[in-house]
Formats: sequence, structure tokens, C-alpha cells
Amino acid sequence: MGAIYLVRHGQASFGAANYDQLSDVGAEQSKVAGDELRRRGVEFTEVRCGTMARQRDTASAAGFDAAEDARWNEYDFIDVVRGHGGELPERPDPRGFQAVLDEALLAWIVAAEGSACAETWTAFTDRVNAAFDELVAGLPKGGSALVFTSGGVIGALAARAIGDQAGRFTALHRVTCNAGITKLVTGRSGTTLLAFNDHAHFEAEHRSLLTYR
Repeated sequence: MGAIYLVRHGQASFGAANYDQLSDVGAEQSKVAGDELRRRGVEFTEVRCGTMARQRDTASAAGFDAAEDARWNEYDFIDVVRGHGGELPERPDPRGFQAVLDEALLAWIVAAEGSACAETWTAFTDRVNAAFDELVAGLPKGGSALVFTSGGVIGALAARAIGDQAGRFTALHRVTCNAGITKLVTGRSGTTLLAFNDHAHFEAEHRSLLTYR
């Protein structure tokens, strides 16, 4: 049985001109997540990340050398909101932003290939599923792989493992925390979601590091 560990990137720069960069908190979260992975003693035969700065920098801050693959990139949330939910507020607060995003995501999913967005829900899930399936197919027996990616990618793959990628995506995506760890196992019976959004490493002395946005 093989295992795929998915780590969401550390806190990015929400509200800044350039969202795609780790905050100081995000860099610390990444380090703590890396320490937690090493504590578990898992030997990873493959380590990958998307090409976004926040994904690459999370892998680096966690202490891993990851091969880049753009299929692990997040969807363009600005394009989705503008395509299905209007304009983003000039000074978005996390809760207000999440409400706008959730509404836009539901419309994006329903629109499927008919969406006016540069990347439709169908195209997004096709590339994410393909990246995951390719990684699984290349794992040696009993091997483990590690991927530094984003909340939407993790939500999509977790929802797929549950058996309802479109229906469960938004609810799972909404609660993914920064530098949380999700584990899926693969075997003869298919892929199983074993642990979702594990953030025990942000309890006790690191509880101040738990963030979602």
C-alpha cells in the first residue's frame, strides 16, 4: 500500500498586492510542518510541489527539495470570483472573502465546461486528478510521496477519495488550514482518505500558528 501526503502551503500574504508569497507566520508554519513530517520517520520516494512561490517556498522552508509540477497549482481564485461572483472588495476581511469565494465556487462547479473562467472546474479537476494518478502509478510498492500544494487541490482530491468530488469540494476546501497535512493511501481497493487536514503540530506550544487564511 502506498501513501501520498499533501501539505497545504504556509500562510500567504492575504490582502497584500502580491498574495503569492509566504508571510513570516507562513514560513514558521512550514518549518514546523517539516519537523512534524521528519518526526514521523516517513521516507519519501517522491517530493513535489506546484510552481507557485508559496508552494515552492513552503517546501524549502520545510526542508525538502521538491520537483516542480504546475498541475499541483491552485485554481485562480480571482478569476473564479470575477467570473461567477462579481468583484472582490477593496479591503476584504477573511470571513467576508470566504463567503464571496464559496458562492463563486459553487457557481463555477455548476457551470463546468461552460464557465467563462480561463480554467473551468472540469479542467482544474482533470489536471489535479492526472497529477495525483501519475504520482500513484509511479510509487514503488509501499512507497510514500509528499506534495506541497494548495487548499483547493487538497479539497478536490479529498472529495474525490470520498466519492463526490464536486459535491464535497467546497466544504472540505473551506476548512483546510495553512501547512495542514492530508494523507491518502492507495492499494488494490483504490484510494482512501486516511487523514484530512491534520494540524496537531499546531497545538500546545505552536497553537498560535494555526491559521486558515
